[in-house]
Amino acid sequence: MATTASLSQRVLQGDVRAASRLMRKIDDGEAQATEALRELFPKTGRAYIIGITGSPGAGKSTLTDRLIAQYRKAGKTVGVIAVDPTSPFTGGAILGDRIRMQDHATDPGVFIRSLATRGNLGGLSRATGDCIRVMDAMGRDVIIVETVGVGQDEIDIAQMAHTTLVVTVPGMGDDIQAIKAGILEVADLFVVNKSDLDGADRVVRELRMMLELRHAVKAPPMDHDAHHRMVLAKAEGKHVEETGPREWEPPILKVVAARDQGVSELVKGIEEHHAFLLETGQLKVKERTRAAAQFVALLRERLLSSALMRLERERGQLDEVAGRIAERQADPYALAEELASQLAE
Repeated sequence: MATTASLSQRVLQGDVRAASRLMRKIDDGEAQATEALRELFPKTGRAYIIGITGSPGAGKSTLTDRLIAQYRKAGKTVGVIAVDPTSPFTGGAILGDRIRMQDHATDPGVFIRSLATRGNLGGLSRATGDCIRVMDAMGRDVIIVETVGVGQDEIDIAQMAHTTLVVTVPGMGDDIQAIKAGILEVADLFVVNKSDLDGADRVVRELRMMLELRHAVKAPPMDHDAHHRMVLAKAEGKHVEETGPREWEPPILKVVAARDQGVSELVKGIEEHHAFLLETGQLKVKERTRAAAQFVALLRERLLSSALMRLERERGQLDEVAGRIAERQADPYALAEELASQLAE
């Protein structure tokens, strides 16, 4: 068995087998994985992370496949984390995304890894962030995280990715409803895939209307005189300086991923967003947000594990305690408060 040091060193050298072994240990929650991640952490922070989300059936996997091809043409190495839903019966995952990307299976510049959600409502397990770090430490230039696609709950990706693509398609009425319900805030770019189908222009119009509405709601109120002066200036063709920090306006791009149409324009859009983040200093803000989210997730996992161990040591197995709660023989609120207080001591 490889030692922790040799495993992390091999990952730093770009060894795919070592990285796969480490990711398996991460997914299984082995202690050796934590030690290796500590070794690798100082060598991370160089990759650019792209998140792809959207409703099931939107063509996210096909789009990911085409993006891989574009980045490989540009000479960049690519890592892909394809997150699949966990079976509620077996705990396993149907790893279909990797099957759909087999064209790149023999390319040493492409590393594809499938992960299960492990029941996370946000669409991503904590292991996802750690696996991103492994691919980053390997030296991958671009890391694409394709999420499971569970609608408006799937907002975790915005905290992990530098650029988030929200993929939608014509003919899915609930797709726009999900965007209205909150996923609108997640998108850095909107991708209308399968745009050769009827209804694509309507989807674009609806997205544009929602973006304009969001902009109107977020805009600060302007007094009447200032508004009058701005209207006159624009009427005279004068340049009007915008006040406040620059904001990114998510573009809406039409793509037919199956035919590789519009994908190069999408890559340009991603590069423009990257440039915007660098120019405005928001890339560092995103990095801090990502660090905070992953630290909190790690802390939550550690605290929950400690609480459950203490519960089983003092009150019995979780199933037994749950049985007493179900029979109203125990108070879950008091018990949770008691455990939290003990952990805080």
